[in-house]
Amino acid sequence: QVQLVESGGGLVQAGGSLRLSCAASGRSFSTYAMGWFRQAPGKEREFVVAMRWSVDNTYYGDSVKGRFTISRDNAKNTVYLQMNSLKPEDTAVYYCAATRSSRWQIWSAYDYWGQGTQVTVSS
Repeated sequence: QVQLVESGGGLVQAGGSLRLSCAASGRSFSTYAMGWFRQAPGKEREFVVAMRWSVDNTYYGDSVKGRFTISRDNAKNTVYLQMNSLKPEDTAVYYCAATRSSRWQIWSAYDYWGQGTQVTVSS
């Protein structure tokens, strides 16, 4: 079992920055890939970025490439999503998730999910 606890959401102005955190715990969590998804009202869940927990291997969605960065702190068992140059269209509920699958862009491949955190970007 893997437990994920998110934090860091909030309200920011366009062009601003925000950092989301996802603390992981449980058995064998270091063998999982960690991903971030988002879902805006009336829209489908969208892949943001994913990485292998303990190695430098990442994959970014086209909509956030160059603006968002995923990172980790192994000592704190925490994955971060640094969001820069935020746009109003980035407004969504952001979720962290864990999977042992290599299908990182597919939400149904993920076994564990955080509670979600709201990110709102004002114009």
